[in-house]
Amino acid sequence: MEFCYHKEERIIGKYVPYMRLKTVLQDYEQWKIAEGTSEKGLPIPLYCIGEGEKHILLWSQMHGNESTTTRALLDLFKLFDREGYCFYNCKLYIIPMLNPDGATLYTRVNGNGVDLNRDAIALSQKESQFLRSTYERVKPDFCFNLHDQRTIFGVGDKPATVSFLAPAVDEERSITAIRAYAARVIVEMNNCLQMSIPKFIGRFDDSFNPNCTGDQYSLLGTPTILIESGFYPGDYQREQTRKYVAQALWAGLAYIDKHEVEAGAWERYLKIPENKKCFRDYCIIDDKEPQEKIFVQLEEVLEGDRIIFAPKLVPDSEGKDFQAHKTYLLSEICPLEHCDIHSKIPYILDYIRKEVENI
Repeated sequence: MEFCYHKEERIIGKYVPYMRLKTVLQDYEQWKIAEGTSEKGLPIPLYCIGEGEKHILLWSQMHGNESTTTRALLDLFKLFDREGYCFYNCKLYIIPMLNPDGATLYTRVNGNGVDLNRDAIALSQKESQFLRSTYERVKPDFCFNLHDQRTIFGVGDKPATVSFLAPAVDEERSITAIRAYAARVIVEMNNCLQMSIPKFIGRFDDSFNPNCTGDQYSLLGTPTILIESGFYPGDYQREQTRKYVAQALWAGLAYIDKHEVEAGAWERYLKIPENKKCFRDYCIIDDKEPQEKIFVQLEEVLEGDRIIFAPKLVPDSEGKDFQAHKTYLLSEICPLEHCDIHSKIPYILDYIRKEVENI
């Protein structure tokens, strides 16, 4: 069965609080098998789809302000519901939203201010405990750890729309069989996406931290695939990116379903370029003195039930050697006067604020 995209239109945009998600998940109660509880008492449902012998555990939104992969999972739910489930050798265990408290507050951390992706050893939080108990119950053959990455990440002169990682299992970043199995699946997902968004795919940094869930589960012997959902030109709400993530997940699951995954693709995995923190959202260049430029980054702020994008000046201490998703000459913003670019910073920020207010 070929990938056929079915977008879940009831969930649009980056802000996905738990109660909004709940209205959609009610349609998939037939797949629900268990439920955890967050630190503030919100449910964390677990879904199971399929009857295959290969067990695959997927979790999303352990950082509450990273909803793109949650929306991609909902798109797959809708696809399975409309077209039928076709991965007959796989049994999927899915936690669409691990951090409902953080999702509602639109924060990276949970309701106690803890980063769940640094809690894999301490297991101090109910959310971490539920994920770990699910892991031990499922005994997965593969894990998918699903996140968002900021607009600052790029691959060459393109934004990193999707990035992958086969997490390290030690400080030396040794190439183990576990990592190699994850890399083999990543190669298939990369091949798939290169047909849709060539040169927009990156490889995430593989620095080892056993407190991170993906590193810890790899260390425990499970091939784990990190997916980081990034920026596509003009797509600040990540509505285009969610499609590419759903497509990548489909490709990875299809490969696991049809093959006995083996090592042997490490060199192809390394050919995926590593992403870099090389972008900022806006660059404003002084026409008269082109070496004079300022960069502006959009900061996501929750106001009511929507995310607004607030422009913030990038400090000179961060450097000037960045690419930008959008570039203006100063004269395009201040056409009737010439003055020092730095004296016009308040006007520039106001201009950008008005430009992005309806994103």
